[in-house]
Amino acid sequence: MSAHAGEPLSPHDVAVAAERRWSYIVGAVIALLVVMMIVTGLHWASMPPSRVETVDVKTLHLKGEFVEGNLGTVLEPDGRVVVRLVAQQYSFVPQCIVVPAGMPVTFRGTAVDAIHGFVVGTTNANTMLVPGFVATFTTRFRQPGEHLMPCHEYCGTGHEAMWARVQVWPAEEFMARARSGERLSCVPR
Repeated sequence: MSAHAGEPLSPHDVAVAAERRWSYIVGAVIALLVVMMIVTGLHWASMPPSRVETVDVKTLHLKGEFVEGNLGTVLEPDGRVVVRLVAQQYSFVPQCIVVPAGMPVTFRGTAVDAIHGFVVGTTNANTMLVPGFVATFTTRFRQPGEHLMPCHEYCGTGHEAMWARVQVWPAEEFMARARSGERLSCVPR
């Protein structure tokens, strides 16, 4: 700053003042982020998320929600469309999933042996499947068609061949077939 009151500030003094102000702002933002990380970390360490569901991978195929006869797409009695799937080295069960276009679809999945994940091409369906935990999310598929569903978490030497298909049927066709109560499977189109 200028030594005498009333004298105009030099460009150097203006730049130094601006840099000082911005360094205070950046320092405050960094301090706020660090405090938020500490508080959030301590909170989740003492209060885990309530939606965490666990499953016993040793009995996964023998009893409970993920027995082989319960995998795939089903229209629940309450009208919800639910897809249940299991990831294992190096495949998804089922290998092909059928879903309706334009309706909410809830995916429930888990993994048997390693961390897997999947993404359904050109959609927002994307999740990780961790052994011992159930991943749940709901999405909509806008248009009928077929999508690839590759594993996107490296799971071993066969990872590159781990993928499944998702067939999106028109809602009317899906509902007509789903009302039978059977698990739906893919058909050649």
